Amino acid sequence: MRTRTVLTLVGSVAALTLPFIAPASAADTVLTTGSLGGTAVAVGDVLTAPLATGTSATLYSSATGTSGIKCTSSQFTATVTANPTAPGTATESVSGQSFDSSSCTSNVLGVTGVTSITVDNLPYTTAAVSDGTLTVTPASGSTIQTTVKLTTLLGSITCVYQAPSLTGTASNTDTSINFTSQAFTKTSGSSLCFSAGYFTAKYAPVTDGGAAVYTN
Repeated sequence: MRTRTVLTLVGSVAALTLPFIAPASAADTVLTTGSLGGTAVAVGDVLTAPLATGTSATLYSSATGTSGIKCTSSQFTATVTANPTAPGTATESVSGQSFDSSSCTSNVLGVTGVTSITVDNLPYTTAAVSDGTLTVTPASGSTIQTTVKLTTLLGSITCVYQAPSLTGTASNTDTSINFTSQAFTKTSGSSLCFSAGYFTAKYAPVTDGGAAVYTN
């Protein structure tokens, strides 16, 4: 009788304990939606983000200056290609980054307007590390490139800027992605094109089907 009582007690404890032993789940991946440790972002999901409210994307002629181009409307689109267990590195394929030229202005001497800003050589690969570090790289043998078309007092000009890669940070405070003074070199264009470009932008919120995306 005593043996049965002990076995019954052990079985009851096991029954109470087992529900709390869960296999690896959504909370274990680098990218989740809803919250830290929330639902895993699935491979193939498309992430989007506009500029953070009240901010601008800028391409200035120096890292500390304010001469160049400013846009108040921009958006990126990226498809998740890997979302491993955290800590780790998730990857995304950036298929689009657009700038609404009607929201862009320039204070460069002789420039009267911004016709278009086009991000070339897409897709790019983004590596998102659990510590919040982001690295954007082009395809092998390619380069990150932006083509800027401007209206000037002397007519239309085209300026092309390139960079080998970009480095940014992800923040879970507002589910944002930040790029600060990322250096580009002018590879073609008239003398009215500034010789170097420094890109700064904050995109937020990053969402997956409307749900905020967090980095774990």
